[in-house]
Amino acid sequence: MSTEDDRPRQAGGYADSGFYTPSSESSSVSDFGSGTTAALPRPGDPISTDLDEPRREEVLDPTPHAWHLGADLGLLVLRVTVGALFIGHGLQKVFGLLEGPGIDGFAQVLTQLGFQQATLLAWVTGITELVGGALLVLGLFTPAAAAAVLGVMANAIWVRVNIDLFAGNVELESVYAAAAFLLLFAGAGKISLDRNSPWFRRAPAFGFIFLILAAGLSVVTLVVLR
Repeated sequence: MSTEDDRPRQAGGYADSGFYTPSSESSSVSDFGSGTTAALPRPGDPISTDLDEPRREEVLDPTPHAWHLGADLGLLVLRVTVGALFIGHGLQKVFGLLEGPGIDGFAQVLTQLGFQQATLLAWVTGITELVGGALLVLGLFTPAAAAAVLGVMANAIWVRVNIDLFAGNVELESVYAAAAFLLLFAGAGKISLDRNSPWFRRAPAFGFIFLILAAGLSVVTLVVLR
């Protein structure tokens, strides 16, 4: 004969065996005094705490460089313009095209400015302008290309500046240098071959590195070869 004591005691989800036996997929507990019921987590469910919130905020945005038509179009125009002009200057110096002086004529100019190893320096300058200009047009290895242009312009400003004239008589060189500086730290923009490169995503950091390299090479050129 069965009595009430023989029935499994399931109050609170416990049976005679002493093991926890949930009566349903989720249990609940009453909040005394408020009349509300809060659901208890099932075994194996992940426990969410407030400590998880900062972690969610630390997740990096997978697309930090969204398309910006105005900025990217402006960088494209600036890049192509400066790059094309420097390709032209390189063609003048290396091949004597576009009414340029050629290597020998440019070497004579460098000699008059007080540089030694003028022929070697003429080749280096001409090739730098050609390659740097082409890379700017393509938007490829932009930090290196912009630093190369900036270094050439820094040397040109140093040897040509005249404080007695308006803007030191180096207005054009200053504009070129400013444009190269902008591209060095802003990057090539999304309309470029650099758009998936590390130096595109971290343009200021790479810009600072190549700025130091350009400054060092400019100082060496002015101190050693002049």
